[in-house]
Amino acid sequence: MGIESKSIWMDGKLVPYEDAKIHVLSHTLHYGLGVFEGIRSYPQANGRGGVFKLDEHLRRLLDSAKMCRMDVPWTHAQLKEAVVQTLRENDMPDCYIRPIIFFGAGKMGLGARDNPVHCAIAVWDWGKYLGDEGIRNGIRVQTSTFTRHHVNSNLQRAKVIGHYVNSVLARYEAVENGYDEAIMLDGAGYVAEGTGENLFACRDGVVKTPPVVNILGGITRRTVIDVLKHDGIQVHEMHFGRDALYVADEVFLSGTAAEITPVREVDRRAVGVPGPLTRRVQDVYNRGVHGEVDWLRPFITNW
Repeated sequence: MGIESKSIWMDGKLVPYEDAKIHVLSHTLHYGLGVFEGIRSYPQANGRGGVFKLDEHLRRLLDSAKMCRMDVPWTHAQLKEAVVQTLRENDMPDCYIRPIIFFGAGKMGLGARDNPVHCAIAVWDWGKYLGDEGIRNGIRVQTSTFTRHHVNSNLQRAKVIGHYVNSVLARYEAVENGYDEAIMLDGAGYVAEGTGENLFACRDGVVKTPPVVNILGGITRRTVIDVLKHDGIQVHEMHFGRDALYVADEVFLSGTAAEITPVREVDRRAVGVPGPLTRRVQDVYNRGVHGEVDWLRPFITNW
């Protein structure tokens, strides 16, 4: 599937897909200082779209901009309405949503501070990020030679455009080595996350996930913790090494794009077929995003 749509929202108005352009001297294009989100809308029983965790995503978007010293001229409410407007214009109840806030053209150099702040919201049809087969039977992952950013080298809680360069390189490396995805370690050698997903591991009924110190605090990650807590299963947020993955009973990744993707093999060590805990989380999450779980209902668009 391509990423084409009818229209893209840019700076307060909808423009045709082919006219959604920026200047080649836009500051963010050169230096990577900008922020974005990945959000999903799912079809609901009433035929409308349901945007999962929309408010949480927009809050993180604006928090990320604040951390990056970006003065955003749109409020949370205005951006929320812009998302709905974009979905309605493109008639896409089932899609991926990409808001992005970036610095435009004006001045160059690392110290430039007065460039205009722009915002765009695009939508497109995007299936299973790591493939339908991966969702069903699990994926193969490799520990990357690329290290996740040190906790004090970047703003870990901000979803910053430039942060993803080492994730891209790690993903390239993994795929070229015959794997589906990479697992990144932090500067101390502890498991951090996938290139675009958080990670959970289970052994003997004990579930653990890296703490929000050297990782992005994923919204889907938080949802997984809530699902498990709702079932009476405690999640331990703690540091652990990659060897814990080698002996885990179950491993899975979580993310808006990846949803809940099982891991069947880590560094050529078999984890096995997706286990009961992974399947349970997949089931509740999938029903939740489609409006079938009362306490996980998405925001329903009014069109």
